[in-house]
Amino acid sequence: IPVAEYTAAEHQVWRVVCTELHALHERLATRRYLEGKGRLRLPEDHIPQIDEVNELLTPLTGFRYVPAAGLVPLLQFYGSLADGIFHSTQYIRHPSVPLYTPEPDVLHEVVGHGNCLADDRFAALYYAAGRAARRVQRPEALEFVSKVFWFSLEFGVLREGGEVRTYGAGLLSSYGEIQQIARADLRRLDVARMGVQTYDITHYQPILFCAESFEHVED
Repeated sequence: IPVAEYTAAEHQVWRVVCTELHALHERLATRRYLEGKGRLRLPEDHIPQIDEVNELLTPLTGFRYVPAAGLVPLLQFYGSLADGIFHSTQYIRHPSVPLYTPEPDVLHEVVGHGNCLADDRFAALYYAAGRAARRVQRPEALEFVSKVFWFSLEFGVLREGGEVRTYGAGLLSSYGEIQQIARADLRRLDVARMGVQTYDITHYQPILFCAESFEHVED
């Protein structure tokens, strides 16, 4: 795995975002995410290399990161999850916009997904998504699977302790968007609808699908 040469300004972006997300996670993240975060214990004073993340993550659930040189085809990205492989970018958002990026960066991949992957029940969902991607035979069916993943493990919310909390990596890694949950159009978790719902990655997601519990998500 190539070593990414991060600048001092980029390491500062990592520190700022990790600091700002702390209180938001305590208030808005699902308990299982917080438990995974506690297990993984990512460094917060510098951007970890992929090898460093793997040393922490793989012993917990078997998942490991590999670098993505560019856009990874759907079948390769999702199918690899069945083998416990997560394709990750290594770049980090520009220092001028530390609290939001429309594209997945290392903060999204590691702080968002990594803390989920450190929890056994979360990891089981990622493995299941990979198996589903490999089972389907038509491009339209693969697109359906990818949208279900988007509206659950990327932008899913659920009810916990009488409050709406998130388990989606896209929300958990965005200081700005995680605070927009209260303004979103919350719809009941419905796989059939999630698989055909359109979305725009360049804006905050106006529609979120809400589960009644983590067990509901697993079902």
